[in-house]
Amino acid sequence: MWHAAVRDAIRTKSNVVEANLVKNADSPAVLPNATMANHTSYIDELAAENRRLREQLSQSPSFLTPREDHVSDQDVPGDTHVQNPMLGDRAWFQPYDPSLPPIHICEAACTAFATRLRRVLSKCETTSHIARTQYTGETTLMSMRNPAIQWPSLPQARLLIQVVFSQVTRVYHLVLRKATLDQLEDAYRKGDFDDPVLTCKFFALFALGEVYSARSNSSLECKVPGVAYYVNALMLIPILPERPSLAHVESLLLLSLYSFFLNRRHSAFLLVGSAMRLGLTLGLNHDIPQCKCPDPVDRQHRTRLWWAIYVFDRMYGSKVGWPIQIADDDIHVEMPSKVPGDIHDDHGSDTEFLVASVELAKITGQIIEQVYSRKKFADSFLQREQKLLIALKEWCFALPPQIRLNRDGPVPKNVISLHLQFNQCIMLASRPILLHALIQTKCPKPNEDDSHANIRQTLKTLSEACIHAARHSHSLIVEEWTNGSLPIFGYFYAHYLFSSALVMVISSLVYPENSNDFALFESAFEILRAMSDHGNLAATEFYDNLECVQQCLNQNRQSEGAVTVRTRSVHVAEDTTETLPLVPSSQSGIFAPGAFCMDTTAGGLTNDMAFLGESMEEFLAQPDVDFDLLDPSMTDGVYSWPNLSLWTG
Repeated sequence: MWHAAVRDAIRTKSNVVEANLVKNADSPAVLPNATMANHTSYIDELAAENRRLREQLSQSPSFLTPREDHVSDQDVPGDTHVQNPMLGDRAWFQPYDPSLPPIHICEAACTAFATRLRRVLSKCETTSHIARTQYTGETTLMSMRNPAIQWPSLPQARLLIQVVFSQVTRVYHLVLRKATLDQLEDAYRKGDFDDPVLTCKFFALFALGEVYSARSNSSLECKVPGVAYYVNALMLIPILPERPSLAHVESLLLLSLYSFFLNRRHSAFLLVGSAMRLGLTLGLNHDIPQCKCPDPVDRQHRTRLWWAIYVFDRMYGSKVGWPIQIADDDIHVEMPSKVPGDIHDDHGSDTEFLVASVELAKITGQIIEQVYSRKKFADSFLQREQKLLIALKEWCFALPPQIRLNRDGPVPKNVISLHLQFNQCIMLASRPILLHALIQTKCPKPNEDDSHANIRQTLKTLSEACIHAARHSHSLIVEEWTNGSLPIFGYFYAHYLFSSALVMVISSLVYPENSNDFALFESAFEILRAMSDHGNLAATEFYDNLECVQQCLNQNRQSEGAVTVRTRSVHVAEDTTETLPLVPSSQSGIFAPGAFCMDTTAGGLTNDMAFLGESMEEFLAQPDVDFDLLDPSMTDGVYSWPNLSLWTG
């Protein structure tokens, strides 16, 4: 590889320089004046050539940054595309507190993508990652600890549990509904509130019930409702059990989910990791024999609880960028299925929905691994993109009618959440290419040959897929917002909106025909502002990131002599005339050119997300993608700008 040759040359010249310096230092008086002059001149030439080679290396078009533990060419057999060309060799660390270790910035995180976008817009390598400060800290949590906290009244407890059943367990199978209600009634009837395992589980449920049902701030200490129950539930599991029960796993999953409302993503990651390891000790990743667990409801609960862990693991990774914690090859349990008899409706979530969630989670894990890891692959980056998009297409076509968006009547919230995650997968897989397209608009290359033209077409095809997915997510969330059904403290809706807003910005900059996408960015900006004003910590973080992106845009416009664009201050929920969402019509697909029309009704939303664009169909049908649009010989790199290092913390 060219870089290896340059580095070897630098290393050789450096060794010669050092050897001569040592030799001259040891015996300077022995050499005649002429010889000394010759040696000095030779050393100066070596040093000058050394500097020239280093400068040539630093200004090379490659976006693979050098690393200390360099992998030689001999370690990479055959294909030169085995390493992901998007990422540098060194991980990205951000120092937040001088007294603490720096935090690893994961590549799949939307905030990391926002930082990369700002660096491209500003052309400044000193543009730093925005520290995540909008979260509930440990001091605040400990101040709210109350060992004498009382259980709510029975009517209030019932309502809180019903809220969780309506908002959470339709999306994730975390508890058995009938068994949980029976446990609740039994505890109040007997007045037995001393069981720490049961108390932990119900306090976690109460916390989620409060945060999903609240519409305003509940205290001055912490803006997020339900935090008192959350803290006291955490206090009941300081030491994980040596002999765990399913209730322990349920509680950890419930608490990990609530952690996102506090914008404590690391805590959520640790809690679901503990749940997974407890699940492994219980053998939840294996089918249990009927003789060991004769009740079909209990057996199905074990199966569904494991897949809830699995979905959380992949979902959390897609939001923040952590690697998956267990490989698919280590899972030997069947997919969720219906429990025989009439008891199924009282105990489980919709089976087809759960299966679709698991299958999408599998693809999500593949995206994190194949797009955002630093592993080496036999396939080129573009070949991996093709396979991922084919998998998403097949997932979409396999959806049963009741999980599609173009169904009769109102669309359940769990179906909307599923399609938002689907759109996020498309954006995760393709948005680096969209950012690459933005870089190319700022560094156009004249006199392109046919191969470059083919690359440009493929680049545009994949970028359009990302843009259309972002538009669809935007329309779904705005629909929820205008209907008043968006959870005001919800993390995931704020995250999806932030992700789509970043894509809308790039779309409006790269493609002149998409200038209206900037209006969608502005409406997303306003919704996040409103959610932030109501106490949503994640929305505050995302709003701050978008504000910095907008500042970069304004600086660019000012430097180009254009008028500064300011965000509208209208309230989206009250003035929908300026923020009408773009949604696909029922007769076209999300990837069809011109497939979006103005519509604000639920009937205008569709799950007909076939890859209908001709160029997309051609790309997916290619038996062998024999070129890589991210080849550094053809481009400046997806995440690179000339002399711009994105890996300095």
